[in-house]
Amino acid sequence: MSDSYIPIASLSALKTSKLLCVKPAGLRIALAYVDGKVFAVDDICSHEDASLSKGSLHGECVKCPLHGSRFDLNNGEALDDPAEDPIRTYPVKIDGDEIFVKC
Repeated sequence: MSDSYIPIASLSALKTSKLLCVKPAGLRIALAYVDGKVFAVDDICSHEDASLSKGSLHGECVKCPLHGSRFDLNNGEALDDPAEDPIRTYPVKIDGDEIFVKC
């Protein structure tokens, strides 16, 4: 993993979709746009191999499309069973229309 921020998506594309999967440096990261704030978390649910970017947003939580577990976008905490383990979160920076993630 690098200690530098890398460009991964445009803010305008994320605003349109609200959830977006990007794949920088061999990772799968779900980007979420909630109330003007951008979050970056692991795209794969910690319970099973489901793509969180195919789930739904509920405030600052993302709900897994497979079994319904919710994860806090701020810290990755699993809020519902069957997921017990948190998902990784990534620091985000915005510069103009470009989203950068530290991974």
